[in-house]
Amino acid sequence: MRYIELTEEDQELVSAAQEIIRKLYEEDKHHVGAAIRTKTGETISAVHIEAYIGRVTVCAEAIAIGTAISNDQKDFETIVAVRHPHPDETDQRIRVVSPCGMCRELISDYAPDCQVILEVDGSLVKTPIKELIPFKYSRS
Repeated sequence: MRYIELTEEDQELVSAAQEIIRKLYEEDKHHVGAAIRTKTGETISAVHIEAYIGRVTVCAEAIAIGTAISNDQKDFETIVAVRHPHPDETDQRIRVVSPCGMCRELISDYAPDCQVILEVDGSLVKTPIKELIPFKYSRS
């Protein structure tokens, strides 16, 4: 897998995701935050929406992408998701997490050139979404 070193703007994107989940964290409702940066430099942040029936839960990445598109922002550069720890967990750091499979599909559908920030071996790196979803489903 190809990794790219984070820029200062990438660190700011991580901070934006951490900030929104820190602000809006609610046990059993919102524990994942995401931030996406457009190619024009704008940042859109969102939290996921938890449902008692898991199938209804909507990921933070999907909400960030939907919010951006609803505000006429369609050219995405980089995305990151973070997870707020449960109050019972020993490690209380808000950590970068990898997007789930459905979010990988969504990101690659709407931003095939998007970079994704990940934590690998304790370090933050970014990689093209294409690296996270080889052999992507397509209609053709």
